[in-house]
Amino acid sequence: MALRQRFRNLADKLAVDSEPGLSTRQLMLVNHDLKPVEKERRQWGPWNFVAFWIADSFNINTWMISSSMIIVGLSWWQAWICVWLGYSISACFIVMTGRIGATYHIGFPIIGRASFGIWGSLWPVFNRAAMACIWYGVQAYIGGTCVYLMIRSIWKSWDASKMPGTFGTSATTTPEYVSFVIFWLCSLPALWFPVHKVRHLFTVKAYFVPVAGVAFLVWACVRAGGVGPIIRQPATIHGSELGWQFVNGVMSSIANFATLVVNDSDFTRFARKPRDAVWSQLLTIPLGFAITSFIGIIVSSSSTIIYDQPIWSPLDLLGRFIDDGGSGQRFGVFVIALAFALAQLGTNIAANSVSAGTDMTALLPRYINIRRGSYICAVVGLAMCPYNLLSSSNQFTTYLSGYLEVKELYDSRSTGPYFYTWGIHWRAYAAYISGILINVVGFAGAVGTKVPIGATYIYNLNFFCGFIVSLGMYWILCKLSPVPATSDRWMEVGDELDDEAQPTDDGGSQGSYDEEREAGVKRLDRKDVREVNF
Repeated sequence: MALRQRFRNLADKLAVDSEPGLSTRQLMLVNHDLKPVEKERRQWGPWNFVAFWIADSFNINTWMISSSMIIVGLSWWQAWICVWLGYSISACFIVMTGRIGATYHIGFPIIGRASFGIWGSLWPVFNRAAMACIWYGVQAYIGGTCVYLMIRSIWKSWDASKMPGTFGTSATTTPEYVSFVIFWLCSLPALWFPVHKVRHLFTVKAYFVPVAGVAFLVWACVRAGGVGPIIRQPATIHGSELGWQFVNGVMSSIANFATLVVNDSDFTRFARKPRDAVWSQLLTIPLGFAITSFIGIIVSSSSTIIYDQPIWSPLDLLGRFIDDGGSGQRFGVFVIALAFALAQLGTNIAANSVSAGTDMTALLPRYINIRRGSYICAVVGLAMCPYNLLSSSNQFTTYLSGYLEVKELYDSRSTGPYFYTWGIHWRAYAAYISGILINVVGFAGAVGTKVPIGATYIYNLNFFCGFIVSLGMYWILCKLSPVPATSDRWMEVGDELDDEAQPTDDGGSQGSYDEEREAGVKRLDRKDVREVNF
């Protein structure tokens, strides 16, 4: 008994702060970070979203994806068209998914309960949390390469070719891994700040990093003898091969946004008004990412002129500049590498640590909040050996690849509208699995297994194939078996929910639920629900 009491006391100490009076079931569904954002924390205006996306667009990941299109044989203008198409499509999805967060002020894990069910949402939440941890490690390792260049620009003896290390792999060396750990450690303080305050980091990044990117562009063009020799380079592939590589370029741009499409509501929930997250995102995303990609495309193309070979990574090109330059050139590399390190920090927070922290909060809300989840994400990212995913451009791009009753999203009773069947929405899972199955054979081909050419073509369009199949399956199933608690017309509940959306101790009674539902119907009849207003 004494040992059990000690464990109980330890569990109580580890638990995050929660409101008094919540039942055990509610403690499994809610904490402060999961609740709808109250007005005091809604501090993101339209210019905050503009700064956020400008800052996020200037990152090495985006640069590498656009550069890899040059490596596979596209000309600079063909690669840039891929970028415009891919990120314009992504922006539309971003605005649609972010609209839910901006209107109801809830994040992805809570939104998922409406689609997958109260308990059924745990799997997609876990799935996204796991991928966010992996990508945190990948982005942190790229940031570590920036630190490696900063150190080497000061001491050229900090050379990976002369200090290979004993890691048993050609993917990393002692200097590179130590630099990765330094970046990882320096990132930890930034994870401490709450989401509604971290917007200031993106504002600083939006001013500093683009200037460094433009400076790198000018520097590379000067060394290549001007822009003329760069833009005159033709595509090295033709016919159907060119067509499918063009499709792959568009899909790679969309894949770069896969995580952000899902977790945009984790940021838009802090919007002051729903419209603040519409045009600010719809216009800034394609423009910002197109500019960054243009710099990456031109710089990668310039490397063909300077070194007679295309270099897909801007960091590899900066390393070359260190080797054949003096102290002034090394200082330039230091400043640009510092800017890229800041870019990686901001991207890791936006795309990975916040999403992983929010997801882990939903998985274990009694003991994890966003801050704790972010640190768990960082530890997992350190442990999963991210350098193995970045050994070549081909491998890198392969791995890439209504109306809510908000209060009921925190209700675990079997009579709740989002409990569905044992807490799992079977229609959503049928659609989810269908979207995966259409791409399974093609994915096997992408990792080396011989498959029919038709499966490869389908996988080349993986995002659209999965989306269309899942959407069609979900629509058909909802027509055949309508979902309860849905409205006949599209509606959004706005700020009227502020006083009602917070979870309360329900006592677990069926009668309490019926009274709340009845009161909700009456409120709808009094037109307290607003129609969509973009």
